[in-house]
Amino acid sequence: MLFIFPLIFLTSFFVACREVVKGNLQGILVFFIFGLSMYTTAMSVAFLLGLKDFIPIFQYFKEVLVLSVLFLNIISLQYRPRLHLIDYAILAFLGYTFIYVILPIGEQGFVNRLMAFKSTSFFVVIYFTGRLMDIKAVYVSKYFNFIALLTIAAGCVVLTEVIFNQHLQSKTGFAEYVYYFFNFEPGGDFGLSWTFQSEGGYKRFASFFANPLEHASATLLALAVIIALFNREDNKFKPNGVGMLALGASFLSIVFALSRAPFVSYFVIIYVYALITKKKYITYTVHAILGTGALYFIYLFTAFGVQKGGITEVIMNTIDFSNPSSVGHLLEWAEGLMAMIEKPLGLGLGTSGRVAGSLGENVGGENQYIIIGVQAGIIALFLYLWIYIMLIKTSLKWLPHLHGREKKVCMAVLLIKVGFFIPLLTSEVESSSYISYVNWFLCGLLMSIIMKPQTEQLYPANND
Repeated sequence: MLFIFPLIFLTSFFVACREVVKGNLQGILVFFIFGLSMYTTAMSVAFLLGLKDFIPIFQYFKEVLVLSVLFLNIISLQYRPRLHLIDYAILAFLGYTFIYVILPIGEQGFVNRLMAFKSTSFFVVIYFTGRLMDIKAVYVSKYFNFIALLTIAAGCVVLTEVIFNQHLQSKTGFAEYVYYFFNFEPGGDFGLSWTFQSEGGYKRFASFFANPLEHASATLLALAVIIALFNREDNKFKPNGVGMLALGASFLSIVFALSRAPFVSYFVIIYVYALITKKKYITYTVHAILGTGALYFIYLFTAFGVQKGGITEVIMNTIDFSNPSSVGHLLEWAEGLMAMIEKPLGLGLGTSGRVAGSLGENVGGENQYIIIGVQAGIIALFLYLWIYIMLIKTSLKWLPHLHGREKKVCMAVLLIKVGFFIPLLTSEVESSSYISYVNWFLCGLLMSIIMKPQTEQLYPANND
């Protein structure tokens, strides 16, 4: 049965390629959603089945497809699109970080710097793939429904994992694949990696995603998309049967991924949605739940104390940052901040993040912002933060003025960016292909929506 994962990966890729060749460029989203969500699991099973020689080819499917669609978008342009300040900032980030590839900054060789550059800045290519696409050519509801269906599938897998108390990754050859290709040795009590377990011996489940952190972050993206999909023009939330199942599956996923930052962000997304749509009953409910929860845990701590190995210990140690995971985050943050203070222009690409981790020379990882700052300095970090904040601000500004599919995209981008802000503090979210590709493609699509009227004003003769 495990062969189904590489089969889905390959099928989604060839279906996307077929659509792109036919001129239906939106078909790339089929691969983003179904192929990239289970990318690591598909590669692990392929490795297990003895296809390790083909894996390096499979690994570049995503980049080749994105670059191809971007190229087709560019050559099919009838006129030069008018750029937004966010577009210029994103291009500036790409150009600035590319300087760190060319110049011999840091101890990494050119190839490692190039790999780190791709990991850090390829989101720009994905962004402009969406930015140069016409919203009229994208069936938004169709692909948002695909994400809802994917969420249900992820929930079914994680429920199976919980029932049998066994990680899917223990059967897929995950540990062997990661060690062979990325030089990460198995760790933790379950022979996978430390991310698959939590304090107190609790298992953290990843469904068919790369790890529990990616599973949790993907759930945040799914929640934002589900809300945007079923939010009506009058801002009433009316999910159908699939929507209700997807919401239930998302809650199941966020609970059993057992990742603290995404768990908080899950409710932040709901709360922000309630605020922007003026749903007072949701905001009051959230306030009541928070208050009741706080009183309940105060009662637990007062009546029973912090019981060793219990859930109260996990919660208390999280609050006071005394558990190993939180201490690890603090140490990594401190190391990264000190590196930025000592070298404000950065230590060079490949000194922090996923590439550095595979080389065993990581400085201040486990924080997307710090990873960028350590490698390319405070200028690159400022650009990234400015882009991030401006996307939230722009989404808030335009949401009341958009309708239909355009409003769905705007709502999704707003909630995704709000939801990811906290997890970015504790993980390298951009290293997940599925999350990064879907996230930045939608951001580009939103800016295409916003700037299209201004572009058409410049070229009225080309506006049919």
